[in-house]
Amino acid sequence: MEMYHQGNRDLQARFGSRALADRLVEKLNRERFTDADKAFIETCQFFFLATADAAGRPDCSYKGGPPGFARVVAPDLLVFPDYDGNGMFKSLGNVAANPAVGLLFIAMGEKPKRLRVNGTAQLSEDDPLLGEFPGGQMLVRVRPVHIFPNCPRYIHNVQVIAPSVYVPQAHCEPVEPAWKGFADFKDVVPPRKPTA
Repeated sequence: MEMYHQGNRDLQARFGSRALADRLVEKLNRERFTDADKAFIETCQFFFLATADAAGRPDCSYKGGPPGFARVVAPDLLVFPDYDGNGMFKSLGNVAANPAVGLLFIAMGEKPKRLRVNGTAQLSEDDPLLGEFPGGQMLVRVRPVHIFPNCPRYIHNVQVIAPSVYVPQAHCEPVEPAWKGFADFKDVVPPRKPTA
């Protein structure tokens, strides 16, 4: 699959960056995860997931968990669990309708870094790997098409102080968010699905 479409090319021509854009693809783009990609992704406690529905309407969401909740299990496969959320299934509903996804992994701090993974995703409710992710109710399997780093110069120096109290942990009852008990919602909150 080509990295650039005509819209990209038109702006590259306008700003004189086509040669640079082509060199970046030549030197940095890949279709398979390297050992360094795997090591970086598996230290991340969050990433951003971009999806679109069948009509191309976009959605972007934050995905967080313990280090290693996004895992490279093969050079051509990344997996991450779906945790209990607000029940809207905006991202995963989009994946069911349109498997094209974009993932953005970021390290914020003294040594900023970011890695983009564009590919196709598939939902798996009975995945044999699901048991390795406490609190996971489904597993998302991502096959990469383009993997490439981005310049980190605009990443702020921010440090994670502590993980969210809602991050699932093995052998611990999940913490429910207060909003699920609010009068406006408590009568329609479904029971929590059994997880791994």
